[in-house]
Amino acid sequence: MLHSNLGINEQGHLTVGGVDAVSLAERYGTPLYVLDEDVIRAKCRTYVYAMQECFGAEATPLYASKALCFKGIYPIVASEGLAVDVVSPGEIYTALAAGFPAEQMFFHGSNKTDADIRYGIESGVGIFVVDNLNELAALDRIAGELGCRQPVMLRLTVGLDPHTLAAITTGKVDSQFGVPIDTGQAEEFVLAALKCEHVRIDGFHSHVGSQVFESDSFMKQIEILIRFAADMRAKYHYTATAINIGGGFAVRYVESDPEIDIAARIAEISVHLRDACEEYNYPLPVIYMEPGRSIVADAGVTLYTTGGVKEVNGYRNYITIDGGMADNPRFALYGAKYTVLNASRISEPAEYECTVAGRACESGDRIAEDVKIARPERGDVIAVLSTGAYNYSMASNYNRLPRPATVIVSGGQDRLAVRRESFEDLIRNEL
Repeated sequence: MLHSNLGINEQGHLTVGGVDAVSLAERYGTPLYVLDEDVIRAKCRTYVYAMQECFGAEATPLYASKALCFKGIYPIVASEGLAVDVVSPGEIYTALAAGFPAEQMFFHGSNKTDADIRYGIESGVGIFVVDNLNELAALDRIAGELGCRQPVMLRLTVGLDPHTLAAITTGKVDSQFGVPIDTGQAEEFVLAALKCEHVRIDGFHSHVGSQVFESDSFMKQIEILIRFAADMRAKYHYTATAINIGGGFAVRYVESDPEIDIAARIAEISVHLRDACEEYNYPLPVIYMEPGRSIVADAGVTLYTTGGVKEVNGYRNYITIDGGMADNPRFALYGAKYTVLNASRISEPAEYECTVAGRACESGDRIAEDVKIARPERGDVIAVLSTGAYNYSMASNYNRLPRPATVIVSGGQDRLAVRRESFEDLIRNEL
């Protein structure tokens, strides 16, 4: 099994967190997102313990809401000691509705509107991660109108390529996110922020990309940021007391992906941080990281029901499912790879090679190509693994398909967390 929370029961069915996947499909219907809360909590604890041990007691992981945002996720991460990053008023609203404290939110986004900024300040968001000079000026103006001084971190681009998918690389100089150090613009950014009357700089933020397997890009990033911070201290007497190195640790989608020891990677980064601080005679800053995918992806399984089994002689075999790109667009967007299992026949040999196609009227609606599963029949439950991140959060109503329900399993029990959309929900806002 790809992940340790998966198993096989006496009926020959796949289990997720000790719960029969076929029974879940029968009870709640398909498509169905299933999340293992115990896996999420274990990942949260790994980050909290490793970061505090390696970086100091004030080091804090921020759960990246964009990976999976719904009310039920926030009580889990809050109880495990994480802050959160949010990238829109909708994410702020969802977190607030779940009871998450606004002062523990870090508000990201490369194009915050004036309305976004005002909503964030009025909601009491703790830190704004400012992306550019235009946002900085707007934030300073609106904070002044609201009679406050808003804490911020400045998002900088460090000029690194972490060798991940181009669509999820964010650290290169030529990026839509942040202000580059190499061009000298980051220094201008700092100067402008220091002159703002209603903004207080708490530190610097940088993000190199997602689905990163090695720690070398993080280590290079740390060195660049500490060198830049030391330069700003020498020139302008400003000491950044906090640095956010973003997220990006990869997860296993298929057997060929390596399994990452997150605690060991954090330890490697911490050594490099201390070395850089010693080299540039810089005080050790508070460190933040932004794990999202690496907290929730492994915890997720999506269940579908097989419709057709089609064999095109001399070409390939297809199985069609009752979901697809509307509930998981990642294959269509990136050609993302997944592990697929026949949950109804998990104990049978996985010898049937096929392409798993969705139900949307698009030739690109596929979940996986040329995977091997136990030979399916109409009505079999198909499980797609590692779907906890960027599935529910990117789902749409394309072809007027209602978005799936979400079920959380924990300790062998299951509970409904998000109701399945109805046809009425599809037209609720239409006049």
